[in-house]
Amino acid sequence: MAASMLLRRAVPLARGSPSPHMAFALQMRSFAAAAANPKATFDTTMGKFTAEIYLDRVPITASNFIDLAKTGFYDGVHFHRVIPGFMNQFGCPHAKDPKSRRAGTGGPSDGSFVNLKTGEKESRSNGGNIKDELISKDTNEPGSLSMANTGRPNTGGSQFFINVVHNDFLDWFSPGQSKHPVFGKVTDGMDVCVAISKVPTSSDCPKTPIMMKSITIEGV
Repeated sequence: MAASMLLRRAVPLARGSPSPHMAFALQMRSFAAAAANPKATFDTTMGKFTAEIYLDRVPITASNFIDLAKTGFYDGVHFHRVIPGFMNQFGCPHAKDPKSRRAGTGGPSDGSFVNLKTGEKESRSNGGNIKDELISKDTNEPGSLSMANTGRPNTGGSQFFINVVHNDFLDWFSPGQSKHPVFGKVTDGMDVCVAISKVPTSSDCPKTPIMMKSITIEGV
């Protein structure tokens, strides 16, 4: 309110100086350019990797992940599905037990979290699900973090996967039925992700459990 009131006042300008509207726009543009996306550091029993989280592109999906990570939801959870030449899937709370037959079927509790871009409250409902955020055309390229779902709309919660090859058929904007929005990308430690995908498995589950010790968020 104060800013808009100030902009309505007639203020004498020096020759060549920007208008109040232009000055305000330039200031906001400067703030946006200076604001970097958050970074997540994943500490697993097979090593560490880091990723940029796309808060600027998919704020609901990114804020959901950041909230879960900062509250310790992912600590102690195991990778429950890894496939070489494809991806590593993670984030099911049932997978705290690496031998659980329910691994891959769970999610967070219903509730709310803050959209870190808008400041508004967002909800998790119907089994901890968030609404699909199909707004940014980021492809499922190697190193991208992408939301897992049941194949039905608005069924993503806490589970996600890390692509180790380019799986563009999973893009929400592809002609296929799979719709998986990307919300981040590995920036360091991709070798760890590839190594995880290549471990010996039984029904795609690692024979030697791979646990997420912690996920640390920086920048928010």
